[in-house]
Amino acid sequence: MTGFRVRRATEEDLDAWASLRHQLWPHLSLEGHRTEIVDALAQPEKLVAFLCVSATGNAIGLAEASVRSDHVNGCETSPVAFLEGIVVDPSFRRQGVAASLVAAVTDWAKDEGLSELASDAEIHNTVSHAMHAALGFEETQRVVCFRKSL
Repeated sequence: MTGFRVRRATEEDLDAWASLRHQLWPHLSLEGHRTEIVDALAQPEKLVAFLCVSATGNAIGLAEASVRSDHVNGCETSPVAFLEGIVVDPSFRRQGVAASLVAAVTDWAKDEGLSELASDAEIHNTVSHAMHAALGFEETQRVVCFRKSL
C-alpha cells in the first residue's frame, strides 16, 4: 500500500471528487455532482467522503458513506454505516486502493459508534460483487425492484 494515501475529502477537492463521482454515476452531469457535493459538505452528518490520492497528487479513488437510520436489508442494527459508492481509477485497481478506502470508511463508522457497514451493488455488477467479497463483506440477499406507473 505504498504510493498513495487516503484522506477525507474537502471543499478543495470539488473537481476531483465530482470527476470520480461521475465515473461511478454517469447519468448525472458533472455540475449535478458538484451541486450534490456542495450540499453534502454543508451537512457533514449526512455524508462522508474519502479520496485516495496518488504519490503525484492525483485523486485515484473515492468512497462515499452515510449513516442510514431506516431499515437496511441484511442488517441487524440501526443506524448503520452505508457505503454509498466506491470507485477506483482503472489503472490503479487491484493495488489496495479500494481496501484502503473501505478501511477509512470502517474507521469512520466505528468512530461514529456504528457496528455494521452495509453496501449494495446492482445485480449485474459482478465486478463489484467480487470486490465486496474480497473486502470482507458478506452477501445477505438479492432484491429485484419493481414499479408501476399510475
